[in-house]
Amino acid sequence: MESNSIPSPIKLITPRRFGDDRGWFSETYSEKGWAEKGVRCRFVQDNHSYSRPAGTVRGIHFQSPPHAQDKLVRCVRGRIMDYAVDLRKGSPTYGQHVAAELTADNGHQLFVPVGFGHAFVTLEPDVEVIYKVSDIYAPDCDGGVLWNCPTIGINWPLPEGGPTLSPKDMVLPALADFDSPFTYDGQPLLPL
Repeated sequence: MESNSIPSPIKLITPRRFGDDRGWFSETYSEKGWAEKGVRCRFVQDNHSYSRPAGTVRGIHFQSPPHAQDKLVRCVRGRIMDYAVDLRKGSPTYGQHVAAELTADNGHQLFVPVGFGHAFVTLEPDVEVIYKVSDIYAPDCDGGVLWNCPTIGINWPLPEGGPTLSPKDMVLPALADFDSPFTYDGQPLLPL
């Protein structure tokens, strides 16, 4: 865990793998074990996405209250660069982001709490991502910020042809035009 006295709201978790000549076994989620790592929420839904081309960008997404979602993200096939963007009004790290490479091989998971936008880009073709969420999908609470917002400044690792985006992600507002529904809780965004 972090050495700071203030815990980071974003958690990078590496579940243990127990291997032998057959392969490996891993406990990918344990309410008690993850609570000890600082993930204290109840998950109510699992989501699974498949992205065919490398360079597929999904995000920067969130759900606003009353159906705001914590997310626990892992890549189960291929590789992604996963991002969490601070969207909490009043935060000293507002608009800043952290990133971690999640792969099927490394088994890392990223916990993205309420108040942060989430995005990822696929680093190879045929990628599958599974993530747990702490509230149901509510279309009226679905929101996001423009994936290439210059204020946020994510340096996306994209292929020569550029990103593959959904029509929705192409027209999300930039941070300057965004009125955040989230407020700062006293936990600044810290490096992973």
